[in-house]
Amino acid sequence: GIGLCRTEHMFFEADRIIHMRAMILADKEEDRRAALKKLLPFQRKDFEGIFKAMAGLPVTIRLLDPPLHEFLPHDANSQKELADELGLKVYEVKRRSAALHESNPMLGHRGCRLSVTYPEILEMQVQAITEAAINCGKKKIDAKPEIMIPLIGTSAELEILREKVEQTIEKTKVAKKFEGELHILIGTMI
Repeated sequence: GIGLCRTEHMFFEADRIIHMRAMILADKEEDRRAALKKLLPFQRKDFEGIFKAMAGLPVTIRLLDPPLHEFLPHDANSQKELADELGLKVYEVKRRSAALHESNPMLGHRGCRLSVTYPEILEMQVQAITEAAINCGKKKIDAKPEIMIPLIGTSAELEILREKVEQTIEKTKVAKKFEGELHILIGTMI
């Protein structure tokens, strides 16, 4: 199977990065959710392709892990282009990028802390994984996703996020009217 499917690289494609940047630059949860809704179909399609290729073998999918500032442009020209594309002021892009920059990301929003602060990111990814597994099952493809919650530091973090993953899986099954059994494992990386 696949021991580690890193999801952050899935967002750097030209048709995705703009939505990722819109999500990062959003000040309100509803705006982040709107951008994530645009990323959901890409994620679902990616996971369907992976599950099809792996046909019955386990795939460990690590939820989004990197510092968010890595997705934002750092040079002035690119920041202006992004601001223009999203209808923002350049100073807003620079302010958000500076606010997200961490001198030691391992103490900031790396790993599970990103999902603790922004649970809507976890929800979108888990929904995409679950929908992909359901869609594959309908095509008689045996999908075996294993969701990895990255870099857990405390038992409380694991408890909060495991519950959020389980709730999102159940919510997605209900929304898709899926009554079968899914084999989705939930684990962590310490």
